[in-house]
Amino acid sequence: MKALVTGATGFIGSVLVRELVRQGHAVRALAMISEDTGMLEKIGVEIRRGDLTGKETLRGLCDGIDTIFHCAARVTDWGTGKQFYRAIYDTTANLLDEAAGKASRFVYLSSIAALGMGRHLKGALETDDPRKSGVPYNDAKADTEILVRRYHAEGRIVSIIVRPANVIGPGSVWVRDILDRLQGRTGVPLLDGGKYSSSFVYVDSLVDGIIRAGVSPVAAGKTYHFRDDWEVNWKRYIEDLGRYIGKKPKGSIPFGLAWTVGWIMEKFFNLIHARSPVTRLSVGVMGRDNDVDTSQAKKDLGWKTVVSYEEAMKRTGEWILENYRIPR
Repeated sequence: MKALVTGATGFIGSVLVRELVRQGHAVRALAMISEDTGMLEKIGVEIRRGDLTGKETLRGLCDGIDTIFHCAARVTDWGTGKQFYRAIYDTTANLLDEAAGKASRFVYLSSIAALGMGRHLKGALETDDPRKSGVPYNDAKADTEILVRRYHAEGRIVSIIVRPANVIGPGSVWVRDILDRLQGRTGVPLLDGGKYSSSFVYVDSLVDGIIRAGVSPVAAGKTYHFRDDWEVNWKRYIEDLGRYIGKKPKGSIPFGLAWTVGWIMEKFFNLIHARSPVTRLSVGVMGRDNDVDTSQAKKDLGWKTVVSYEEAMKRTGEWILENYRIPR
């Protein structure tokens, strides 16, 4: 298989590229001019420079490609609707236009957030339609799923949608952001006592699922959830993470209050183009039970958890000790 990977220098994309190469697939990576691709070049990845927001830079990108793994996105909990739609919806539309009639398959990396933030997602099925909530990241992902499905339905390119749960591992946003806030002045409060499931998927487990979806004949036109079968709530995870830097979560906030505060603060901080300390996206992730159903991924793809929580934290801890200043 000749694969194209977008977001190849990012957290998930870089792990995906390494695994594709390890399995013997040829890989082309799209990277912006400013991105460091040294690691990718060392393992034999073909580098194409371009910008997904500019159609003219994508010409010929998909020539000779069998499967596209579209991982690039705006991965943060803050920003305006315009910023999220430009980075998620517009870029995917540009790539689909270039890919149609050239590549055989398009694997879109969405998110369980596309199912609607601010409500419990426990048991949500892979066949459930995307749903908007007014949270910009959620809405952009939902509309992009609809776009990808339309291209598939029209016969323009065979498409598969992947909805990861909260992805962790060395360098994950759910590691870096929490560590940074634990070390900050305000710390990290729990939501409703941190009682809800963390709904994690370890990056290696996710990448295994992405590749399985990309090569499986039965995956065409389907959507898959990937979430590890761990019994770990947010309280346990934040406490486990905090031990590496000698910090603990601070207090607890009710979900309803945090959601309202997030909505108000997003409005203000977007006006001054700064990151809000509280967002509805982070509140919706940490303050609701998001243990989505993964039955279809297990049945169709033979997917399963490949790394235990304890091993995941061990690997993550080693990365923390290498990259963070630990108080003594």
